[in-house]
Amino acid sequence: MNATMLAETEAKFRSDPSTAKSSPTVTATLVNGRARLSAGPFNWDADLPAALGGENLAPSPTAYLLGALAGCAVAFLHDTLAPAFGVQIDDVTAVAKASTDARGLLGLDGVAPDLGDLALDIKVLSPSPEDRVEAMLAAWRERCPIYLALLKPNSIALTAAAAAA
Repeated sequence: MNATMLAETEAKFRSDPSTAKSSPTVTATLVNGRARLSAGPFNWDADLPAALGGENLAPSPTAYLLGALAGCAVAFLHDTLAPAFGVQIDDVTAVAKASTDARGLLGLDGVAPDLGDLALDIKVLSPSPEDRVEAMLAAWRERCPIYLALLKPNSIALTAAAAAA
């Protein structure tokens, strides 16, 4: 997205805030023994490693969570924030990591299934002045919805029901 498009979008959102609102939805269904995820026109699969009962034929849900974090760093920085801050990005990489213990997923006593040690390493290669790059990175920390959701988790309205086949 270029700076002109961003300015036009910002003006549109200021004049009619309702145009900025959305409700992203991802639906998961069981297809060929894997989770088929769908969002709008996009479909992709998720699977678990064989040791946890899956076939390891697609990335795990954990990989997608970490991918969402790293992807938000690269895409949001490159597509939105760099033009807004007048930063030229020659390259940007992001590596998201976590620790986990699969014993927790199997319900073994005393082992939490939670992800731990979440970390994100962002590297921006830019000839732009360092103060502009730092301002852009600060804006990312304040505005990236994936980062913020993990940093300050939201409650989740959960409904679960069993149905006869």
